[in-house]
Order: sequence, then C-alpha cells, then structure tokens
Amino acid sequence: MIKRLLLSTTVLACFAGLPASSEVNKAELESISIPDKVETSIGTLEFFDGVPIGDTVDKVYDNLDLMRGLAAFLDNQGAASLHAMRMGNAGIGADASNKFTITEQLLQPESLYLTGNTSTLYALGYMDLKKDGPLVIELPPGMLGFVDDAWFRFVENLGAIGPDKGKGGKYLMLPPDYQGAVPAGYFVIRTDTYSNLVFLRGSIAKGLEPAIENIKSNLKVYPLAQADNPPETEFVNFSGKSYNTIAPNDFSFFEGINQVVQEEPIGAIDSEARGLLAAIGIVKGQPFNPDARMKKLLGEAATIGNATARAITYQPRIDGVFIYPDTNSAWTTAYANKNTTFETNGAMGLDARVLFYFNATGVTQAMAATTVGQGSDYALAYLDADKKPLDGSKTYKLRLPPDVPVNNFWAVTLYDTQTRSLLQTGQKFPTMGSQSEGVHKNADGSYDVYFAPEAPVGKEGNWLQTIPGKSWFTILRMYGPLEPWINKTWRPGEIELVK
Repeated sequence: MIKRLLLSTTVLACFAGLPASSEVNKAELESISIPDKVETSIGTLEFFDGVPIGDTVDKVYDNLDLMRGLAAFLDNQGAASLHAMRMGNAGIGADASNKFTITEQLLQPESLYLTGNTSTLYALGYMDLKKDGPLVIELPPGMLGFVDDAWFRFVENLGAIGPDKGKGGKYLMLPPDYQGAVPAGYFVIRTDTYSNLVFLRGSIAKGLEPAIENIKSNLKVYPLAQADNPPETEFVNFSGKSYNTIAPNDFSFFEGINQVVQEEPIGAIDSEARGLLAAIGIVKGQPFNPDARMKKLLGEAATIGNATARAITYQPRIDGVFIYPDTNSAWTTAYANKNTTFETNGAMGLDARVLFYFNATGVTQAMAATTVGQGSDYALAYLDADKKPLDGSKTYKLRLPPDVPVNNFWAVTLYDTQTRSLLQTGQKFPTMGSQSEGVHKNADGSYDVYFAPEAPVGKEGNWLQTIPGKSWFTILRMYGPLEPWINKTWRPGEIELVK
C-alpha cells in the first residue's frame, strides 16, 4: 500500500509539470485520492488503487441515475403541473384552444385543483399554437388574468393588470417560431412554447351571473387565419365535476415531462435543463423507453421527490417563507420573498420554486405584489401553533383580531394535505369568511374560526368541517388588503388546539 502511494505521488508530480522528486503533502495526497474501501450512504465502495471494482460501479451509477431523476422531478414541477392541468381539462372536453373551462357555480371540492379558491370565477384555456398558429384572444372588460407557458413561467398579464387596463381588447399570441408579419390593432404576446395557459378571473362583486355572462358573451379565441369567419368559443362548466389536474408522484410523472419535451421547441429550456433530462432518457426527437432498472430508479426518484417537496412545504429552510419570522408563527407565503421568478442575485431558488409549484398554480407578479386596497394577498398555515400537523379529529380555533384590514372581504379555506386541493367534507364550500351566511363577530370586532369534525355548540356559522384520520391546511385570503396587513401591525392569531 505504501509503495502504491509513493508511485502515485510520482505520477501526480509528473502530471502537474513538476520534477518527479517534488514532494506532495500527505494531506494533499489524501484529498485527491480514495481509499481501497469507503463506507457511504449507498453502501461499501471498493477500489484497486482508485479503480472501482466489484459491484461499486453498479452502485454509483444507480445512485447517479437516482439523483438525476430526483433533480429532474423537483426542477420540472412547473411543467408537470401545467401538463396535468391541460390533460385534466382535455379529459372533460376542453381539448382545443377555443374551449375554456369555467366555474359557473364556483370551484367545488370534487374538482382536484391546486389550492383553488371558492370566492372568484375561474375561466381557463390552453392555447395550442403548434396546431392553430397565431391565435386571437378577444378579452372581455373587467378581467384579471395572465398567460403562463408550458413550463409554467410567466409570459404576460391580461385585463386590469395587463395592456388593456381592464377595458378588454384583442390580443394576438404568436408561436415561438413565427416569422410572418404582425398585423396592427392587437396587444401582441410572444411566447417560448407552443402550449400556453390563459388564466382568467372574473369579479363577482356585482353577482356571479353577470360575471358569467360577461365571459361567455365576450370571450372569443380563434386562429388569426380564421379571423374573417371565426369558430365559436365553447365553455365547459366544471363546478362540482370530479376530475384531476394534479401531477402524479410516480414514474408516470416522467412520461408527462417527456410529452412536454417532445411537443415543445428545443429552445424552450436551456442546455443545462435539457442535459439533466437527457441523462435520464428524455431527449427531444427520441423515444423515452427506460429499461426495468431505470424505470424502477425513476419511480423511486418520484417517491423521494414527493417526500422532499412535502418537507420543503411543511418545514421550509429557506428565507422569506415565514410571514412573521421574528416569532414562532406558522403562517407562510407561497412565494418566498414574494418573488415570482424564484431567482435571487442571479441564482435560481430551487426550493422556492418547488415550494410554489408543488402547492399552487399561476405565476404572475400580480399574485405576489400587494397594493393597498386592491387585489388579494394570502397567508398559509400548514401546522398548528405548536408546529404540529393539523389533525382532522381534533378541534382548533383561529382568532382574527378586531378590524380585519380588508377593503373587500376575507376568507379562510380548507385544503387536503395529500392533494393540496379543496378538502372534501360535508360542506359544499370548505370556506368561511366575512361574506359567509351566519358568521358571528365577537363584541370587540374580532372573529373566531373553528375547525373540527362537528360544529362546536353555538358556533355553526364560524365552523369549518374537518375529517377524522386526515390532516388539513388552510389559506387566509385577504381581498383588498389594507395597510395594517401589509405592514404587519395587524396579524392573525395562530391555529390553537382546543381539544
């Protein structure tokens, strides 16, 4: 062994351009060498003078493929989520650019949608620019919305926060490879992918029916080539409809990512991202057909990735997630540091990106920027006041102090910790808020919200039902938040265990 190390010293000196007689520090030699046997988390690794022997090569390659599969799972949560949404909506008939899903009776628990709310009217469409070419979107007035691409990256705002300033107007979406002339009279949207989500919300301040009528009468989507005789825009009502838009957490996750890669331009993601996917067999223009070994490893990567995303959600270790970091408060935000690009100082926030895409949908700065008296802002609580999981068999209480600082209204909504969708209980809408029928305000102006399997006596109007044997989490939505919310001089209580 000593002779082998001396020989290695001579060889290293030669490679470094040094005389063979030069001495190499023992510590330096150890730092660039490897023992004949190493104990690691993936087992015992064996070498003959640095050359892997026995089953070491198989072990390290299995670990390498598993790590790359895990990284691909976490890094592509956005693409997987939007793909699952698109496939889910296609499954209920919204399978073309001019077919929009809409919540005519608001979102209900039967539909699996990541942290959707029950307080606004949704209309969603998936633009297929590869099939249809340039697409015209005639947007109604009074909309609030945005466009995200196939990797769930922000493209453009629409409506009140977009170029039309809420007055409505004609938008023109151009495919990534479009080289033709751009006609005048449109708000032009250029995107890096063929598939894009158009996400719209309609205000129901004047009632649900007028909001529905506004969208169904005035929203039109059609190919530019058919502008003289556009096909009718169709609407699919999914209120109360049982279907799934949540990305899977098994091997099929990677099959979905492969479909996205095959459909989209090669330049939709950079060479580093393409390289990671290629390392696990996902290459544009080539079949994705992993052998039994690789399929097993990718299935395990998805399982570990699922667990990792949940750890990042429940016990985040990055800055900017906890709303009140000076205390032991459990209230968090979906956007770390209210950053919708997930980048800080030129570096991608890998955990921040997972935190959002695993639990929520729709990327636009308007969902993170807080303007006094306008829009909405959110606080999420995944744990109780003692930082323990919320137990559906127990009774909890949340106190909102007097003078809840909202220009419009506030709402507390319950979600399933498995699906991150509305909790399915006996309540049609698992939401309680200032607009709820029968809600009781305390004498000092505060509100108490109760979470329990059965309503506490006399608290039925302030009760949200939970399910024994299941956990849950909640989102506090502030519609038209005022200055005390923004500067944190007013803050919600913690979710306290009653019994």
